[in-house]
Amino acid sequence: MQTNRLGKLEVVELTAVQWQRYRKIRIASLKSDPDAFGANVEKTEAETQSDWELRFEKVVPIVAVAEGIDSGILTIENLSGDFGATCWIGGCWVDPEVRGRGVMRAMFNHLDLHALVRDWKVQGLGVWQDNHAAIAVYESLGFESKGDPVPSTSKPGLFYQRMIRNAVTN
Repeated sequence: MQTNRLGKLEVVELTAVQWQRYRKIRIASLKSDPDAFGANVEKTEAETQSDWELRFEKVVPIVAVAEGIDSGILTIENLSGDFGATCWIGGCWVDPEVRGRGVMRAMFNHLDLHALVRDWKVQGLGVWQDNHAAIAVYESLGFESKGDPVPSTSKPGLFYQRMIRNAVTN
């Protein structure tokens, strides 16, 4: 647990038995900012318990808890990706009520603390090329744009920018 501008801020990794918690914050993110993601809220809401539990075989959901409330989420998938990425970050979101208060940084600090052991050393993500606010946040965390924008398969006509950062390890 750390203290920042929010007071108490905890970052936790969810497990498959916490699938309902994962579902709740993921759906909240899609409802709050539907244009920020490739996923569709209606399809996501229709998914079964089994669908949610199966996600845990592929990704590690990280949740930021600010003052006892789930306030941010991202997922980590180990892979061999573009530009040397050893993991891919997805579904990044912070509740608008607490944006700008260090929630995203706290989640990435958690990744960095575990980077060497979990092979999260080179972190990649994709962001819509016109989402300038998110790009600025990622750049402040040390991400750099790499390569040309890539066409979306989930939202035809949109392009995402790949961004890469090396974990900050001591």
